[in-house]
Amino acid sequence: MSAVFEGASVPVQLHLAAISPQELAQKIKAFISGMDPVKGHKLPLKDHARCAVLLLRTVPACRGAVLEHLCSVFDEYVGGYVLDLDCDLGAGGRGGGTGSGNLDDIVQEIHAVLSEFVRLNPKAWAPLVSGWSIDLMGCLSTKYSSRQGVPHAGSLNELLQFWMSCKASRALMELYSQCLTAMISSCPDACVDALLDTSVQHSPHFDWVVAHIGSSFPNTIISRVLSCGLKDFCAHGGGGGGAVDGSPPPQPFPDTRVPKIASVVGILGHLACRHADSIKQELLGMFQESLGAGPGGDPQQRAATVPFLLQLAVMSPALLGAVSSELVDSLKPPVLNQLQQLLGPLPREERENMISLAVHLLGQTSSGSFRLLRFLVDTAMPASVIIAAPGLAIHEGAREASERVVQLLLLSLQNLVFSLGGEPPGEARPPIPFLDGLRPHVRELCVETLRLERKRHLWLHQLLALLAVHGGPSCATEALCHMFTLARTQEELGLAAQLHAAVLVSSSSCVVAGLLPATLQRCVAQIHAGGLPDQPLAQLLSNLALMAQWDQQSNSNATKEDGSVGSASSIMSAQVAQIVSSSHLHDFSPLLLHDSPLVSEAAASLLSSVRLPGALQPARLLSVARAAVAHFFLSLRGRAGAADSARLLTRLSSVSSLSLKAVLQLLVEGALLWGGNAEMFGGKREPLSGAATPAGAPPEGACLGDARAPLLEVNLKFGSAVSFSSSGGGSVGSVFHAGVVGRGLKPRPPLAPAAPSPQPEETLLNQHLFLDVLTRCCCSSTSGKYHASPSGGPEEPQAAPVNPEAAKLVAAALAESVCPDVANGELPWPPEDHARTTVERDIRVRRRFQENPLLFQLLWLVAAGRPALCYCSVVLRSLLATLLAHWEGSREATALASPWHLRASSALVACMGEAQLLPPALGNMHEVFPFLAPFEVRLLLLSVWDYMRENSPLPQRFSFSAETGLFYRDFARDGDVSKYLSVLYSVLHKNVDRLGHLCGRFQL
Repeated sequence: MSAVFEGASVPVQLHLAAISPQELAQKIKAFISGMDPVKGHKLPLKDHARCAVLLLRTVPACRGAVLEHLCSVFDEYVGGYVLDLDCDLGAGGRGGGTGSGNLDDIVQEIHAVLSEFVRLNPKAWAPLVSGWSIDLMGCLSTKYSSRQGVPHAGSLNELLQFWMSCKASRALMELYSQCLTAMISSCPDACVDALLDTSVQHSPHFDWVVAHIGSSFPNTIISRVLSCGLKDFCAHGGGGGGAVDGSPPPQPFPDTRVPKIASVVGILGHLACRHADSIKQELLGMFQESLGAGPGGDPQQRAATVPFLLQLAVMSPALLGAVSSELVDSLKPPVLNQLQQLLGPLPREERENMISLAVHLLGQTSSGSFRLLRFLVDTAMPASVIIAAPGLAIHEGAREASERVVQLLLLSLQNLVFSLGGEPPGEARPPIPFLDGLRPHVRELCVETLRLERKRHLWLHQLLALLAVHGGPSCATEALCHMFTLARTQEELGLAAQLHAAVLVSSSSCVVAGLLPATLQRCVAQIHAGGLPDQPLAQLLSNLALMAQWDQQSNSNATKEDGSVGSASSIMSAQVAQIVSSSHLHDFSPLLLHDSPLVSEAAASLLSSVRLPGALQPARLLSVARAAVAHFFLSLRGRAGAADSARLLTRLSSVSSLSLKAVLQLLVEGALLWGGNAEMFGGKREPLSGAATPAGAPPEGACLGDARAPLLEVNLKFGSAVSFSSSGGGSVGSVFHAGVVGRGLKPRPPLAPAAPSPQPEETLLNQHLFLDVLTRCCCSSTSGKYHASPSGGPEEPQAAPVNPEAAKLVAAALAESVCPDVANGELPWPPEDHARTTVERDIRVRRRFQENPLLFQLLWLVAAGRPALCYCSVVLRSLLATLLAHWEGSREATALASPWHLRASSALVACMGEAQLLPPALGNMHEVFPFLAPFEVRLLLLSVWDYMRENSPLPQRFSFSAETGLFYRDFARDGDVSKYLSVLYSVLHKNVDRLGHLCGRFQL
C-alpha cells in the first residue's frame, strides 16, 4: 500500500472508509478499461469521468493517469463549445450543434476536487496542478486556434473574452491562479517555469493566458519571469563570464538555443502597456543587483545579467525604450567603473560581441536617443578634456569602450544611410530609429558641434551630416540654418561649409540644387517672423557676409598661387553671394535701418560683400538705395559700419544709370535736407515740411519712390517751386506761401530737439567721409568693374576721374536742394539788373551756403566733372549776386574784414575756373582777393559777371578729348577775352607792390 500511496499527503483513510475494497477494485477496472463491468458496454464520457474523479478522491496516487484522462473531458467540453459557435455562425445565429452543457456538472466537480487538494496540501498539489492546467490550456488554445468561431491570435482582447467565456478553460485558469497564489510565498518558480515552457510551445495562441495571469499577478509574474529567463539563459550557454570554479565561460549571446527568452519577451511585452513602470523597475533592479559586490547571489547569473538584458532589448525595442532613459541616468562614473570591473575580464571577442550588440541596440533606439548620444560622447571624451571631481574619474577601459561604441555607431549609421540613399526623391525613406530620434534635436547637435572640443566635434559633425542626409532637404536646411546662426568664429563657420560639402556629396541632384536657396529662405523666414533676437540676427548676417567674402579671398589667393579654386568653402561662398544678391536683396536691405547697431552694421557688411544684380526692379532698387543712404548717415553718427556702407553705396551706384541717379540724389538730399544731417557737416538743418523728422532719417516725401507723404504736404512743398516768370524770380508762389497780409510771415515749423553739436574734428571727418563716398560713386560709374584690392580684401572699384554724367546728377540734386523754385533749364546768364528781381531767392541761396559749408565742397566735386557745373548756373549767379551786393555795401578797408564773404568769393571763382566756365586768367583772380579792398573785389566779380553774361555756361561749349577721356573748353572760340581783364590789370597795376609776384598768373 505504501507504494500505491507514495507522494500523497492527503489522509486518504477518510476516503477509503467510504467505499469497499471490492467497489474500489471495480472502479479501477472500469477506469482502466473504459467498460461498464455490470452491463458490459463502453462507459459514457460523463460516467467515465465520474469514475476518474472518484479514483482521484479515493486514491490520489492515481493522479497522473486520472489527470491525463481528465484532459479528454476538457477537450470534449471545449470541442463542443467551439462546435456550438461554429454552428451558430453557419446557421446565421439560429443555434445548432451537439452542445457541451451536459458536461458542465462534471467539469465543476473536477474543479472542486482539484481546488480542494491544492487548498489542503499546496506543497504537494500546487506544482502538479499548475503544470497540468497550464499545459492543458496551451494544448487546447493551439488545437482550436484555426476553428471558425475562435478569434485570431492578434485580437488578444477578443481571444481572452472567448476563452474566459468557456467554463472549462475558465476552470483551468482558476486552478492555475490558485496554485500560483499558494506558491508565491514559498516557491513560485515552478509555476512560472511551467508558464514559460508552455508559452514557448504554444505562442502566440497562448498569449491570452499570459495576459490574464500577468494582469492578475503583475509584480510576481514580472520578477519571476525575469528570474526564470535569466536561469534558462545561463543554463543554455548565456552569460558574460566564467564561473567561480574556473570553468570556461558560456557564450555571451544566445540564439534559438535559449527557448524561454522569447516567451520572456512576449510576456513582458503583453504587460508593458499597463505595467511599464513595474517592468522598468525590475529591469533596473536586475542591472543594479548584478553590479553588487556582496557575497549573496550566483556569480554566474550576475555575470550573465548584462548580456541577458541586452538580449531582451534586442528582441523587444519596447523594453529598451522603457528603460533607456533611466539607465542612462544611473550610469554614473562609479557604476561605469563597476561595470568595467565586471565585464573587463571577458575575452576580447566576447567584449567585441557585446559592443556590437550595444551598437545594434543604439541604432534601433529612437526614444531618448539624444540623451544616449550625449552620455556616450561625454564618457568617450579623453581624460584631458573631462574635468571630473576626485573619486568620479572614469576608468580608462570604460572610456575606451565608450569611444569604440561611438565609432562603431557612426559606422553603422553611415552604412544604413548610404544603403538607403538610392531611394527616389519624394518617396518615404525607410526609418533609422536612432537618427529619427535625433531629428527634433538638430539645434542642440549644432550647439554641441560648435564647441570644437577634441574628438567630440568631429563625431557630432559626422553624425550631423548623416542626419542631414537621412532627414532630407528639410533637415539639411535646418542644420545649415542653425550653423549659420550659431557660429561665432571663422573656424566654426568652416564646419558649416564642411557640412554643406558632405550633403552635396551624399544627396541627390535635386536636393543639392536647392539646398542653399532653401537654407537662406529658411533664415529669411525666421527674420520676417521675428524669431531671431538682435544678437543671433547680427551673428547670422555677419556669418553670411564672411561666407560671401570667402570666394573673393579664395580667388585672390588662387590667382597669386596657381590660379585654381576648388575648396568647399569657396563653392558655398559663391552660391551664398549669388543667392543673396539675386533673391534676398529686398529682404536684407530693410535691416540696414534696424534699431540695433549690431544688426544694421552686419546687414551693411553682408550687402557690401555681394555682387549686386544689374537687372534689379526699379522699385526694389530705389528701396535698397534709400536704406543704404540712410544707414550711411546713421553710421556717421557714431554707429559702426561706415566703411561697409560706403562700399555698398559704391557698388550700388555702379549697377545702372538708375541706381547711380538714385544714390547720388539721395546722398545730396540726405546731407542737405534730411533732419539733423546738416549738423554733422557743420551746418544748420532746415525742415522740409511742417513735421520734424528724426535725426538721420529721410523725411516723408523727400526720397524717390516714397508714397507715404500726405498729398497736401507734397503739394505745399512743390507749390513754391513753380516759377511764374520767365526770369525765374519773384514768383507768385513764393509770395503766397510767405504769409498773410496783415498777419505777418507764417511761423516757421518747430525743429526736432537738437542733438549735441559735433566737435570740429568730427565735422571735418564727416565731410571727408561723405565727399569720399560721393566721389567714389561718381568715379565708379565710369568703369563699373571691380578688382580685388592688393591686400586680398573686398573688391574695390578702379580709380577713375569723376564721371561728367554723375557730376551732372550731383549738380541737379544740389540745385534742387538749394533752390527748388527754379527750373533746371535756366542755364543762360541774365544781365546784372536781373538780380534786382531775384533778391529773395538770392538771399535764400546765400543763407544756405552760409549755414552749410558742405555746399562749396559739393560745388568743387561738380566742377571736377566738367561741364556739369553748368547745371548749377542758377546757384552760381544767385551766390555771385549776393556777394556783389555785399562788397558794394562794404565800407571796410580790406576784404579780410568779411572772412566768410572773402572765402565764398574765392571758392566761387575757383570752382568756376576749375570747371572751365572761366578762362584761366579770370579763374585765377581769386588769388588776389585777400590783398584787395571790398570795392576792388566787387569790380573783379563784375568782370566775372560780364564774362558769364556774354559767354553763358552751356554744355555745348565743351568738347570731348578721346586721348585724355576728359571734356575741355576752347576759349579761343569765345572771342577776345582781354576786354574782361582790363579791370584786373588795373587793380594789379595799382597794387603792384603787393601783387607783382602774381602778374604771371594772369597772362593770356
